[in-house]
Amino acid sequence: MGKPSTQGSAATADPSRRLRRQLTLWHLIVYGLIVVQPTAPMPVYGVVSDAAHGHVITTILIAMVAMLFTAVSYGRMARAYPSAGSAYTYVGRELHPALGYVTGWSMAMDYMLNPLICTIWCSKAAGNFAPQIPYWAWCVFFAALFTALNLRGVRTSARINEVLAGAMTLVVAVFFYEVYRYVVALPPQGPGFFTHPFYDPATFSAKALFTGTSIAALTYIGFDGISTLSEEVENPRRNILRATVLTCLITGVLASLEVYAAQLVWPVSLKFPDVDTAYVYVAGRAGGPWLFQLINATLLVATVGSGMASQLGAARLLYGMGRDNALPKRFFGVIEPRQGIPANNVLFVGAISLAGAFAMSYELGAEMLNFGAFIAFMGVNAASFARYYLRVKQKEDHELVQRNVWKDALPPLAGFSICLFIWLNLRWQAKLAGGAWMLFGILYGAWKTRGFRADLVRFESPPDAN
Repeated sequence: MGKPSTQGSAATADPSRRLRRQLTLWHLIVYGLIVVQPTAPMPVYGVVSDAAHGHVITTILIAMVAMLFTAVSYGRMARAYPSAGSAYTYVGRELHPALGYVTGWSMAMDYMLNPLICTIWCSKAAGNFAPQIPYWAWCVFFAALFTALNLRGVRTSARINEVLAGAMTLVVAVFFYEVYRYVVALPPQGPGFFTHPFYDPATFSAKALFTGTSIAALTYIGFDGISTLSEEVENPRRNILRATVLTCLITGVLASLEVYAAQLVWPVSLKFPDVDTAYVYVAGRAGGPWLFQLINATLLVATVGSGMASQLGAARLLYGMGRDNALPKRFFGVIEPRQGIPANNVLFVGAISLAGAFAMSYELGAEMLNFGAFIAFMGVNAASFARYYLRVKQKEDHELVQRNVWKDALPPLAGFSICLFIWLNLRWQAKLAGGAWMLFGILYGAWKTRGFRADLVRFESPPDAN
């Protein structure tokens, strides 16, 4: 290692130039749940139900197992790189810079697809309020809305996000109450009524189940953001790991209850009027038109916030790539001086979102997003295995530490294997489109760096705007 810089030493010596460690375990869990959102499985519910032949809760639980193992790897890697907190950094430093670049390129796809699928879903949900307005008009409206607000530098505060998360939790509680009333009022059901959501032999298909699982994993996307707060956490070596795992666990339990309740209300034999907004129709069946409108409005507001934040995040990632000359710097590496934002990139992502809303379905966009996410998850598991098991570890006092198969090898290997299996079960359309994106990035990176023999981009992670 090189000699520490004077600037770094000064920053260390001057407490005013360091982030304060004031976040507790509880703060981290609340932050994680806000990022993931209490209503996470609702927008994707219909798509998963259609793909898995109704076994939505089973897909949520299988995905949770993969996420829990991956969360352990994220938490352990955050110990090694407390100021980085990003998959491409872990992979690039622990495995190989070229693999880190590939991971970063997959993350770039995720960042740009998130506002795209938000545009699609918001347009479908708004159509439930005003069906006389065509879908294409809503697409134009929401793509323009996200772009205009980001160009003006409008951001939601953490306090507003906490209020919104609390309101969403209250709406979920109301939904549970109405489902309870609906189920109690039903005539006597057969013995399989309460178990068929988990396994219905009449509709079960292993292939369909794992295809649905590859989409249901979207429910958990965002939990890894906890690792970006490492520098502000009390006892980060313990709390980052615990918070990441607990966030995945709480999300999985809540999501399972939400989709189980929905499956009790809406039998698999009954088709949804619109697969993309299926959950609002479930709410309407359970509680009537008022609950339909309440759930529709709640999810619409949540998705508008997510779309805005993800568009700005994508714009910042593209700026990092442009600044480091991985993309044309004159366009992507420019900051608009008045608002201090990468305005060109905001417009670019807005155009991609609008074009994509016309060219693809919500299902394909969600699967492509998961295509990139699982590449990152597999990379983090591999990096954790390499660091904590393959290499000889040392404490700060240089005392050798013995490797532990159950602690150092099993979680990352299990996480990698399950993530790989789910990734392989993505539909061929998603693998084809995602593979084309990855191939383009790899070829471009190889050309730019003469076979990855030079640095291409640091892939600076944009601050989470959610």
